[in-house]
Amino acid sequence: MTNFTVNGQPVRYSGEGRTHLADFLREEMGLTATHIGCEQGVCGACTLVKDGKPVRSCITYAAACEGAKIRTLEDYRDDALMARIRAAFKEHHGLQCGFCTPGMLATAYDIATRLPEADEARIREELAGNLCRCTGYMGIVAAIKAVLAEGPHVAPEPPAREAVIASARFGAAEAPEVVAEAAAASVVAERPAPLTDGHRLERVARIELPAETVWAVLSDIRQVADCMPGASVETVEGERVTGAMAAKIGPITARFGGTAFVTYEPAEMRGAVAGQGGDGSSRSTARGEVHFALAPSGDAGCDLTCEILYKLSGPLAQVGRPAIVAGVVDRLLADFTANVEAAARGEALTAAAPPGFARLILAALRNMVGRST
Repeated sequence: MTNFTVNGQPVRYSGEGRTHLADFLREEMGLTATHIGCEQGVCGACTLVKDGKPVRSCITYAAACEGAKIRTLEDYRDDALMARIRAAFKEHHGLQCGFCTPGMLATAYDIATRLPEADEARIREELAGNLCRCTGYMGIVAAIKAVLAEGPHVAPEPPAREAVIASARFGAAEAPEVVAEAAAASVVAERPAPLTDGHRLERVARIELPAETVWAVLSDIRQVADCMPGASVETVEGERVTGAMAAKIGPITARFGGTAFVTYEPAEMRGAVAGQGGDGSSRSTARGEVHFALAPSGDAGCDLTCEILYKLSGPLAQVGRPAIVAGVVDRLLADFTANVEAAARGEALTAAAPPGFARLILAALRNMVGRST
């Protein structure tokens, strides 16, 4: 067992001894800002900071990092010096394809804090271990010179973080625990603020049963989860619900975990669900709100109206385009309403494969979108 920290978070590693740090960071922790190039310690694309010094993560074994403090590019989001370096790279056209850029930024940061008086020749010497096939280095060198010209820079201490242990076991049978522990960070105690910048969908589904009969199912959050393919509820404490939702988008399989808050208005046969969840394997997160209502329609049926607001972040957002989401929601709603009708009739539910990521939006009226620790 090897214990070290990554971006201020304690990490426990018990994988294979041959796994290099770059693979561990990318595959187990989802920190993909660390790029992998030659995997021989030559190109410098994988450069990051270990114990305050730039190192090649492709020739550094994760199992050899006992007690080390690892810092990747993701940890510099709020760092004023790194913000200035990034701006200088943009101003001086210090990047093109961007593949070498994370390693270049790590080295530039080291130069700015360690060698404040460096001239162009010294800057080029320090950059000798970072190869770029696009820029010719002129813009990169100019960017670093511009930052140095602003005066001495002191590397600030990384911001304090909550200790979150990721029991990362690259290639081990227990690897799913990584997802469970990472997802636990998405469990929240308080209702999230209203979502104002997401995508919106509206859908209406017909159910051939009286509204009162259908409401008996919809007003029970555990029954709602049972009717939603891929959903599960773990705890229900008043309005707060935790659970999980399995999702499959093409070749990507994810298990979102988090918390939802459910409110009902029985007299009006309407309700609302607001929640958020995360998937530890893809490092993607989702927030969603669903407002739903039942209304009598026709002789003996009713309409289920859903207004859905959602927002995806992380890698899965790349496949979460609104048009794709709409198609998955339509399928999801069809499966869900069929199961609700079956449950209301006392019949067996129809098993269905976990839906695409949109599940977390509609997520069984978002009832269970969560997952507890």
